Amino acid sequence: VSVLERQVIDFLGYQWAPILTNFLHIIVVILGLFGTIQFRPKYVTGYAAWLVIWMTWNVFIICFYLEVGDLSRQPVSWWELSSCK
Repeated sequence: VSVLERQVIDFLGYQWAPILTNFLHIIVVILGLFGTIQFRPKYVTGYAAWLVIWMTWNVFIICFYLEVGDLSRQPVSWWELSSCK
């Protein structure tokens, strides 16, 4: 349900990459559920791999927006880097 809500919000904001990613996520979830119900090991394995990728991406985005560690949304110029030495 939350993926569909996010899909609508992304569509209104003209963010096409998240729209395609959410669409792919919905398709993979459907295949994962189908694989679980029909006991298709390839679908279940693919779904498990997708969940690891999806969670890793979401953790990266959260850390990026919270500016955890060296992640920063502010661009750093070469001049600023060379003056730090």
